[in-house]
Amino acid sequence: MTLDGFLADEHDSLDWLFVQDQDESGPLAYGEFIAGVGALAMGATTYEWVADHLASSGEPWPYALPTWVVTHRDLAPVEGADVRFARGDVGPLHDELVAAAGGQDVWIVGGGDLAAQFAEAGHLDQLVCHIAPVTLGAGRPLFPRRWHLALVEVHRNRDFIAARYDVLGPTLPA
Repeated sequence: MTLDGFLADEHDSLDWLFVQDQDESGPLAYGEFIAGVGALAMGATTYEWVADHLASSGEPWPYALPTWVVTHRDLAPVEGADVRFARGDVGPLHDELVAAAGGQDVWIVGGGDLAAQFAEAGHLDQLVCHIAPVTLGAGRPLFPRRWHLALVEVHRNRDFIAARYDVLGPTLPA
């Protein structure tokens, strides 16, 4: 995410991300993280961005895991990918994700509103963030709700602050 808390800009672009310097084997690196994941979920906007990026680049689907896309729209599946579409409350979906993960973690890839829905349902334990030295001023927020978090781990990974937070619960207004 950006220093001001956004995942994507106001046009749902991640172009700001791909110019950042990161050590792929550094602290809280993706390879180690994804090795502990057994299933994932993402929102429709994230799915559409990934699918469009893959279509234009010719790259294959990046996940060898069952993936649920939470959406209110009819979306086309990516050929050769284990993509399933879900609608409605994330509570029952969580049970399906946990069963498919087979004892490994469930990753809520994006977006921030979907992660917040899982948190509100009591099904989000941690946020793992790489914070880039960029500000966008507007866009898609990491977590568009008021929540209390506890920092449990922090490192520098080249341009990024790599941090892990426990999700404690809703923050009450002062």
